[in-house]
Amino acid sequence: MLMRIPLSSPDIDEQDIAAVTGVLRSTQLSLGPMLESFEREFADYIGSMDAIAVSSGTAGLHLCLLALGVGLGDEVIVPSFTFIAAANVIRYVGAVPVFVDVNAGTLNMDPTCVERAITPKTKALMIVHTFGLPADMEPLLASAKRNNLRVIEDTCEAIGAEYRGQKVGTFGDAGVFGFYPNKQITTGEGGIIAIKDVSVSNLIRSLRNQGRTAGGWFEHSRLGYNYRLSEMNCALGLSQLRRIDSILAIRKSVASLYDRNLRGNPDLLLPPLHIDDRVISWFVYVVRLSNDFTRTQRDAVIDKLAECGIGCGRYFAPIHLQGAYASTESASLTLPITEAAADRTLALPFFNRITPEQITEVSDRLLAAIDSVRSIHS
Repeated sequence: MLMRIPLSSPDIDEQDIAAVTGVLRSTQLSLGPMLESFEREFADYIGSMDAIAVSSGTAGLHLCLLALGVGLGDEVIVPSFTFIAAANVIRYVGAVPVFVDVNAGTLNMDPTCVERAITPKTKALMIVHTFGLPADMEPLLASAKRNNLRVIEDTCEAIGAEYRGQKVGTFGDAGVFGFYPNKQITTGEGGIIAIKDVSVSNLIRSLRNQGRTAGGWFEHSRLGYNYRLSEMNCALGLSQLRRIDSILAIRKSVASLYDRNLRGNPDLLLPPLHIDDRVISWFVYVVRLSNDFTRTQRDAVIDKLAECGIGCGRYFAPIHLQGAYASTESASLTLPITEAAADRTLALPFFNRITPEQITEVSDRLLAAIDSVRSIHS
């Protein structure tokens, strides 16, 4: 169903279009100057030694696990409250995702749960910065250091976010960013890996491009993948990156207006606007219904908004309860905060060009839908 006010919408301007058409008028559509510029400027923006553009955030996470030596039988700790790709890539390399619960306030992985989940088989932490809110890195990095664990930051939702003055994606061995059309900036499809170690960077560049070596196009030293990102994608990403500060400022103002409209309603738990040691990069605006609402009631609220032409989303279904994980040990887990949050989360329309009038309409319709659902089910 086409929504009057969609859940998300990419912000493409004339400079973006000109950047892409400029590549189409050139003779090089892959592995060219746009790729090099995008990687260099992205690394400069987040303060990383290197950045490697890839075909998706999922591809980036997969390559990081391979390059960091995570393999058959290893355990990787990951939140269940996140997009399923974070867990799937662990299985791609033959490792085992070990799901942990999240903090009730931030919905990021709980450091105490992480510490309890570490075993002699644990090889890495997959730290997700959920919804663009940085995870509490200090205790997570301390756990990793004590136990000699690799750290991969899933930063696909958090470009530009900061923890204690440092951009996320630069704390661990690698950070992976995603540029799907609903993200803060987009390349259409695509991702990028931030790397601090030259040897790991060189390995990922080879793996990205069919395992090729410097010897030539038909020289392959290892099993690799076609995870390249085209020149058109990179041109779009580079153009969008050059206005990232204004984009993030706009999205922060959208979140602030939602907060002003919805604050004080006892039926809603709003995302935090500020945490002292962190800078949020607003990917989505996700509210939670209060604990006396059920998943069925949450879904009824979404349906009522859809009837008004307003797109909303359910973020996230717990991975350990997904059908794709029904045959794994994860299916028997109980993660109470993850499961309670998943039943009550509601993502509101959130994109760069949403107007104040649309935000007000969404807010008013949401509150009316909540009241209606409560009265029906009371």
